[in-house]
Amino acid sequence: MARGPRPTLESLLAARAIADEDAGTSALIERLRPARIRGHLTRGELLLVARWKSPRALPLVASNSPARVRRATAAALRAPDERERLESLVALHGVSVPTASAALTLIDPERYGVIDIRVWRLLHAVGAVDQNPRGANFTATQWERFLAVIRGLSARHGVSPRAIERTLFAIHVESHTGRLYAAPA
Repeated sequence: MARGPRPTLESLLAARAIADEDAGTSALIERLRPARIRGHLTRGELLLVARWKSPRALPLVASNSPARVRRATAAALRAPDERERLESLVALHGVSVPTASAALTLIDPERYGVIDIRVWRLLHAVGAVDQNPRGANFTATQWERFLAVIRGLSARHGVSPRAIERTLFAIHVESHTGRLYAAPA
């Protein structure tokens, strides 16, 4: 982000149209719709999520047995709170907080968005979050803060948390210069 007065999330969102979902992600959301009804992901569905979010993690995610995936994802989908949902998913091999958030988002984009380095760094730059400026190794507490921020914006703008997250991601892509994984300035 450029130096000077710190923009607000509201000003950033007001200056840009809310991003539409891309066709490939829309198709994946549709493909995963039965998981929400069924109450769990299959191993194959979890692999689709991992490929979409972080293909590097695929070998580790693939090491989970179908039964283990079913148990963990069923526990996540019936959990009474967000922390328990997240913890059930990250208990799987290769499932990080961002990948767990991707699974929840693809199953229920009306309630979730994907926590990601780009969105987190933008939230940090405008003061919406005050921890983890690098946007790496997210914790459950950071996941809960992320959800609170995007859900608040979602309610104010009348769009889904996924739409807010996608838009913030696009704003960061357009405004970021330099290496993404270098420490922020």
